[in-house]
Amino acid sequence: MRFVGPILHYMGSTLPPVRASDGDRERAINELRERAVEGRLSHETFLGRVDQALRAQSRGELEELVADLPPRGRWRRRITEAVSSLSDLTTRIETAWRRPRLPRLALPADARTRYVVGRGANCDLVLSDLTVSRVHAELRRENDEWVVVDLGSLNGTRLNGWRLVGPAKVRPGDEVSFGDCAFLISQPV
Repeated sequence: MRFVGPILHYMGSTLPPVRASDGDRERAINELRERAVEGRLSHETFLGRVDQALRAQSRGELEELVADLPPRGRWRRRITEAVSSLSDLTTRIETAWRRPRLPRLALPADARTRYVVGRGANCDLVLSDLTVSRVHAELRRENDEWVVVDLGSLNGTRLNGWRLVGPAKVRPGDEVSFGDCAFLISQPV
């Protein structure tokens, strides 16, 4: 069997070209995307070839779209993966380094069931930061569990990085932020 253009010749008979599947198109587009990221293709060339890949009817047409690209270097891929892993590691270390330095907010151990947090003088926990609203949030005890509720503050209340849209349970070890003031929840004292 030998390949001649888009038609295969096999023992004197002519076979039609192999039809391109969606998986074949996806592989070709992924290869084009990786090469564009590496700087091997201009943005316009990338867009044009993706368009051609989506219109391709045979595997041969897809192969032609990536045939002129230089082979990918094994070392380049390994270096890219190593840099990506190192970046992820430094992000995790940075997060772990910052977390213990947050001031601790001990959950109250007394019989009260409601504590208001805010900038106002009448609040139970007064925070003087300008990103904290006058009446920002409240901590409530419900069924022996603590819940934090945002009270319509301008800069929001976050629990473990997620902005609250309703009441949320808080546990020791959670990070809670009122505006830009962040605390690490600890056991009652």
